[in-house]
Amino acid sequence: MSKHYAASGVSLEAGYESVERIKKHVARTKNLGMLASIGSFGGCFDLSAYHFKNPVLVSGTDGVGTKLKLAFELDIHNTIGIDVVAMCVNDILAQGAKPLFFLDYLAVGKNYPEQIEAIVSGVADGCVQAGCAIVGGETAEMAGFYEDGEYDIAGFCVGAQEKDLLLSPDNTRAGQVVVGLPSSGVHSNGFSLVRKIISDHDLDLKSAFGNSTLGETLLTPTRIYAKEVEAVMAQVKVAGIAHITGGGFHENLPRCLAPGLGMSLDSKAYQVPEIFHYLSQVGQVDWEEMYHVFNMGVGLAFVLEPEDVETVLNLLPDAFVLGQVTDQEGIVIS
Repeated sequence: MSKHYAASGVSLEAGYESVERIKKHVARTKNLGMLASIGSFGGCFDLSAYHFKNPVLVSGTDGVGTKLKLAFELDIHNTIGIDVVAMCVNDILAQGAKPLFFLDYLAVGKNYPEQIEAIVSGVADGCVQAGCAIVGGETAEMAGFYEDGEYDIAGFCVGAQEKDLLLSPDNTRAGQVVVGLPSSGVHSNGFSLVRKIISDHDLDLKSAFGNSTLGETLLTPTRIYAKEVEAVMAQVKVAGIAHITGGGFHENLPRCLAPGLGMSLDSKAYQVPEIFHYLSQVGQVDWEEMYHVFNMGVGLAFVLEPEDVETVLNLLPDAFVLGQVTDQEGIVIS
């Protein structure tokens, strides 16, 4: 025991307990390539276990953003880990990659082992959904930097795909069809605006909203689309995939298109979740701006050849035709 270190605000004993608590959660994520055990200095992964012929590694990194502030206020910490995995995994899925392994960085003001276990249990849940292994991570106790009970978390995901199967905007053309998949809600973007609406209108996060509360609805973890992307790519040749994240429709959908192309989308092709109507109405945010900020109920979009649309709709029961690719730049929503 280090008395002087403890007096500075850092508990080595709490750190040891946290490591012991999270081991069982890390073990749940084991996949074919996982070699490292928790406590090693570096994470190891055996790519040869997947028998790629000409693999390209695809990586992504992200955090959760100010959604964390709601987790602090509501003292709910077991879903945030899913968010950090989802934000990384969904990005590499947009390149057509298969998620392989994940590392997280968790910085806390004070090490509460139960809280850290809750956070990492969510990371493990997300990795199980994505099929990727936790091969390492870092927890830093930073007394005096973060408020007691507050933290930040970021993640890093690596996947792989055969070089000739990687998705490229060059594969897109006018006349292709855009097929959407529903989001699970607000996901992990736009929370600076969400929190401003909550603050400006003194909203009670514990007030009833649908079958839950407003706070729990907003904390609904980001949907992970790994299984859906894998299923679709095994059946048809996908031209492009867009992860609808920060920047909404207008920033993210063009990222999967070749220069000079755009999309014509039908907002009536699916049901926009009630939480977006609520935020728009209470915050007096017009519908056009909402589509520039939020996912508006669409978390992922495929660009497909018209002849493949029926196959994908049959594979994914909750998928829907959102629109089509056009030869005019920009996203037009009608």
